Amino acid sequence: MPNSWKTDVVYQIYPRSFADANGDGLGDLAGITSRVGYLKDLGIDAVWLSPFYPSALADGGYDVDDYRDVDPRIGTLEGFDEMCAALHAAGLKVIVDIVPNHSSNRHRWFQEALAAGPGSAARDRYIFRDGKGPNGDEPPTDWKANFGGSTWTRVPDGQWYFHLFAPEQPDWNWNHPDVHREFIDTIRFWSDRGVDGFRIDVAHGLAKDFTEPLPTAAELALIPAGPNHPFHDRDEVDDIYREWRRVFNEYDPPRFAVGEVWVEIPERRGRYAQPDSLGQAFNFDLLRANFSAGEFREIVAENLEVASVSGSSSTWVLSNHDVVRHASRYGLPLAAPGDGSFPPPTLKRDTAWLLTGGVNPPEDTALGLRRAKAATQFILGLPGSAYLYQGEELGLREVAQLDAAARQDPTFLRSEGADVGRDGCRVPLPWDDHGPSLGFGSGKPHLPQPEWFKGYAVAVEEADPASTLSFYKEALRLRSKLLQGVTDEDFAWLEAPDGVLAYARGTWQVWTNFTDVPVDLPDGAILLASSPVSGLLPRATTIWLSK
Repeated sequence: MPNSWKTDVVYQIYPRSFADANGDGLGDLAGITSRVGYLKDLGIDAVWLSPFYPSALADGGYDVDDYRDVDPRIGTLEGFDEMCAALHAAGLKVIVDIVPNHSSNRHRWFQEALAAGPGSAARDRYIFRDGKGPNGDEPPTDWKANFGGSTWTRVPDGQWYFHLFAPEQPDWNWNHPDVHREFIDTIRFWSDRGVDGFRIDVAHGLAKDFTEPLPTAAELALIPAGPNHPFHDRDEVDDIYREWRRVFNEYDPPRFAVGEVWVEIPERRGRYAQPDSLGQAFNFDLLRANFSAGEFREIVAENLEVASVSGSSSTWVLSNHDVVRHASRYGLPLAAPGDGSFPPPTLKRDTAWLLTGGVNPPEDTALGLRRAKAATQFILGLPGSAYLYQGEELGLREVAQLDAAARQDPTFLRSEGADVGRDGCRVPLPWDDHGPSLGFGSGKPHLPQPEWFKGYAVAVEEADPASTLSFYKEALRLRSKLLQGVTDEDFAWLEAPDGVLAYARGTWQVWTNFTDVPVDLPDGAILLASSPVSGLLPRATTIWLSK
């Protein structure tokens, strides 16, 4: 089916932390190939790989030196082809990350730009400006980068270059035709190697307008994302993705893409998901929501409407490589209702919790996992596709306690520890309950695994029919069966008690009790429950019913 990706379950792999085949402590492509059987048995439809390109790892691989090669620490192009063939043989699609907002400062064109000097054609591929002040020693603006510090870094000849993220990640100038050609060539390169789709990093940030006078940081904070913002969700991104769509459609079946789009207005986000654009855009709203019936219902209703208007399907995400794992988020006290600020109170709460090493407030690990499983089963019934993050099928929590010396995230390094960053969700997976890296590899892992990981190892959970892994396998097996012949239009909310959400999908129903007390069970045969059920629908539990 050419459009099956609209309902796929996609499993995100952070390659450096999935499986290490050569024992150097860093995950690699051969490690992924060795675990294809596990991925097939899990019951997913596709694998999305975070960047595996040559990189200095200033930002976990999102500082790309060469978009058409493999980091030698992770593998080779031949190894990529072997992995891709093994995944395809297992019936799994392959999605790779494309990072088009910025390159690394080691990219051949950035090095050429530094050597060419001010005013050169090579420098125009990036965003260079003269500084302010008598000697040009002040940055062009007072804007702050997403990872802390200034958005501008000075080079030896006195000019400054722009970077939304770390200094090692200079932003491309998408007004330059060479940049367009670079990424069209990149899309074709990986498509020709058999890649089925692409995840587009910072998809909303490519188009920029730095016409003078530029706003101050205070003024910038008042400009909403959209046509008038210098770099956030400008309308010109539509032209870029229409150009890419023409390339996607050269293939049979057409390649698909999903955009990382941090845009507050759902209608604006829907542009990226249109058929003449990327086709899908991430809906991150549940990453910011409490385990709350009201918040979940509002988010689902709004995003299903956006998907209907855009002609695409929604994407449901509870965890990824950039946020606190949802088993931990749901184990913390509920945050205050959102006030429209960004980040919302939920994410602010997570940051405060991480800064105490995950001890204040204390995490209720049992409740967090119970809610996480209920939320997962809830989203797996919804119209659209679901994106899972490696390790969530094991019930892994955030590793909140990491020594400063072990941390790698530039957010931590550039904020001098004021923001501990994202390392806690990137700790290598436990495959066994013994060994120097719990089966991840034969050597010391690049991020330390806590002692409690042993109880969450794949080998342990595979032997336990009541484990989180067994639950995920059964949920994915049933989902595939139940969705046969069901369309996105086969969805309807059902009447339910306060604090409970229920909806129908064809001949089956989904009921989730978001409250802390049991409620009456609806009529019907229970197909799957996220927690044991006896007489009542327990607190923080989802059931699938056959009617």
